[in-house]
Amino acid sequence: MQSVHPRLARRLATLGVAVAAGAVAVTAVSLANGSGAAHAATPYKVLFDASHGETAGNADWVISTSQPDPLAQNASPSSETSWTGAVSAWGVALQKTGRYSLKTLPSGGRITYGDTTNAQDLGNFNSFVLPEPNVVLSGAEKTAIMTFVKNGGGLFMISDHTASDRNNDGWDSPAILNDLMTNNSVDSTDPFGYSIDLLNIGTENPNIIGASAAADPVIKGPFGTVTGTIIRNGTTVTLKPADNSAVRGEIYRTGYSASGTAGAAVATSTFGTGRVMFWGDSSPIDDGTGSSGNTLYDGWNDPAGTDAAIALNGTEWLSGGSGTAGTPTPTPTPTPTPTGGQLIADGGFESGSTWWTLGGGAAVTTTRPHAGTHSVTLGGTNSTTETLTQSVAIPAGTTSAPLSFWTYITTTETTHSYDFLTVTVKNSSGTVLKTVTSKSDAGPTGSWSSSSSELSAYAGQTVTLSFSAVNGAKNPTTFYLDDVSLPTS
Repeated sequence: MQSVHPRLARRLATLGVAVAAGAVAVTAVSLANGSGAAHAATPYKVLFDASHGETAGNADWVISTSQPDPLAQNASPSSETSWTGAVSAWGVALQKTGRYSLKTLPSGGRITYGDTTNAQDLGNFNSFVLPEPNVVLSGAEKTAIMTFVKNGGGLFMISDHTASDRNNDGWDSPAILNDLMTNNSVDSTDPFGYSIDLLNIGTENPNIIGASAAADPVIKGPFGTVTGTIIRNGTTVTLKPADNSAVRGEIYRTGYSASGTAGAAVATSTFGTGRVMFWGDSSPIDDGTGSSGNTLYDGWNDPAGTDAAIALNGTEWLSGGSGTAGTPTPTPTPTPTPTGGQLIADGGFESGSTWWTLGGGAAVTTTRPHAGTHSVTLGGTNSTTETLTQSVAIPAGTTSAPLSFWTYITTTETTHSYDFLTVTVKNSSGTVLKTVTSKSDAGPTGSWSSSSSELSAYAGQTVTLSFSAVNGAKNPTTFYLDDVSLPTS
């Protein structure tokens, strides 16, 4: 019997969803698959490959040295160094959303689909990441991958430049990935609608957004808006829409047509009921940290590209997130369900502004995170008021509800105080119940500092946490905010 893919499992699971008191309760749904196990509606399940030379030579393309489960290294990761690996920032950012379950296929592991004896079988996952493979895939592995995608899985293919054979076995990632697409038992007739160019492009910053990609969920997704990527020795693909009309150039090299078929540094497509994505360089996923002895490059935080947003939006889309290529992802209006007593949804802003309401010029940024990869910036412009809010229901009977958050202040003021950040708690009518703190351009500046306040007095009420930055007419101040938390007991 063919395995039921997790994306189909999520659709069927909606038949068992009951909504009560603003919280979502998912009843058990039995779904037959190869192992007879049931798949929950969430979180998304992502498998990162480390079985094909991803740590060969100077590479370190793993989310953690703890494999298959990165949580065994650190069950509550807060930054890219919580896990050891050059792509740990990618893994940690997904983990912190609370919507992802991540695993690694370790060295010696098997790529299979429908094998009940393999805990890392692709049938147990929504998406599969191949981060610059350096060992050629076997015929059985190629069949498994192609069948997985055809039946609804997501495949993230990350290449490097030609002649990047890190283990000197005669195969580099462009050759391995081209071989997957052209020499398999499922469909070898250019099934994804693109082929990887055998190029070694030095240092470039592709920033031409595809003509039909500007509003799709890879470019405008829950982790931010993509404006470009980087190439630090990489390649591109040539699109072949006559072979697959779904193929789409997401980001092109400077000087190439946004609606052309050449020069695509990032591309997407579909195959069967699944989704595929290509990225032509491994430097953008490198966070600059990893196992000792490797010389790494911090492309994840390189200001010349929005590389974190590409990786994270792409993972969301491949895993079955709402939206299809060319269709904007709807902005959700969720009611967060407290988990483990934590009332704040995404206090680290790793899902962008999904769970928050931003006003004025307030924005989620990767410029200065306290932990993880994102924070919020308020202020920074003269004569403005910028706000950030989230409403939470503090359960009746709560005896402890410590609100805490971190702030970082930068200012051009030389005399004080003219610019302010005020943090308040408001009731459902907008009346201020409590002023938590008021910070100003007087600082302290240039470092992160924490603030806290007890909110158990509002047990049984729905309150709004409000962060409001007001700047005067000159010499603006920027207030960064991160890691907002409100646990209860």
